[in-house]
Amino acid sequence: MGLLALVSFVLLLVQLVLLVRVALDWSVMLAGPAMPGSARAKALDVIYRITEPILAPVRKVLPPLRVGGVSIDLAFIVVFVVIGIIRALL
Repeated sequence: MGLLALVSFVLLLVQLVLLVRVALDWSVMLAGPAMPGSARAKALDVIYRITEPILAPVRKVLPPLRVGGVSIDLAFIVVFVVIGIIRALL
């Protein structure tokens, strides 16, 4: 396994973790906040610890877009697309 393949694989894992974050964020919106100590609360904590250092710097430059009562996280979209472009170039 070459170095480029390894980097591509790690970036794929980051994309998958970002997708898990989307699913967990939707679970909060649809089912309400997770009960403290529950498996969902623990999963949210782990996923946020992994993804927030990646998303926070982009979010400082590109804040969420407010559309009525909804907020669209443009940082997530930008990071996900940029990772996809980098993987395609590798």
